[in-house]
Amino acid sequence: MGCVLRQHDSLGRKERVVYYFSKKFTSYESKYSLLEKTCCALTWTTQRLRQYMLYYATWLISKMDPIKYIFEKSSLFGRIAKWQVLLLEYDIIYVTRKAMKGSAIVDCLANFPVEDYEPMKIEFPDEDVMIVSDTLQDTEIWTMFFDGATNEVGHGVGAILTSSDGKSYPLTTKLYFDCTHNMAEYEACSMGVQMAYDMKIKKLQVYRDSLLAIHQLNGEWETIDSKLIPYDKYIRELAQNFESITFKHVPCENNQIANALATLSTMFNVV
Repeated sequence: MGCVLRQHDSLGRKERVVYYFSKKFTSYESKYSLLEKTCCALTWTTQRLRQYMLYYATWLISKMDPIKYIFEKSSLFGRIAKWQVLLLEYDIIYVTRKAMKGSAIVDCLANFPVEDYEPMKIEFPDEDVMIVSDTLQDTEIWTMFFDGATNEVGHGVGAILTSSDGKSYPLTTKLYFDCTHNMAEYEACSMGVQMAYDMKIKKLQVYRDSLLAIHQLNGEWETIDSKLIPYDKYIRELAQNFESITFKHVPCENNQIANALATLSTMFNVV
């Protein structure tokens, strides 16, 4: 197979060669039909010229139209299906050889290919894998500490999730709206619980040094503040996705990391 990549000038009148190369078919590939060889050559070429073809429309000049064969075939299987997937991301337009000049160079490259060349690899990683199981064990219990901070600098929240084997996942963000300290507390809690849900955690123990937030989340105290009711409702809805979730109070000295994350986040300035 042979390939020449040419680029038009801004007026579309002049061309200049950007890249050209050739490759010899392997013994297995040489058994393909002429149309399949053309498809194979096109796929191999796109892999070699990806940095050029990915961001521009490409005019394809060949003896036959492999694009029509691949994308209009009623049933796809095996290598044809793989070629289709590999070509989907490119904007390739087929034009006849009579419409363009310079195809003699391609014919020459195809007739005198490079002998020592590796075959094209079109295998996809893990393409034979039928199922992927969750890495988290259902019996694993995670802990979460959260805190909110409001000061003259701004408002911020922080949370940290810790697995049973001691791996920690901190999370922090600055709040770009005016809020009370209690609102920041609930923002931190909802952010941490949402993160736990996204990580497919099933069992969670939530800790905070605020009696108000913990008792309200446990349903022991009624949430009266209208600004906190939407947060309380949202966290309760998230909690239904867990096998078990508890909210417990801890002393301030046990919540220092989450407190530090929340305080630091108030100092962030995003330009």
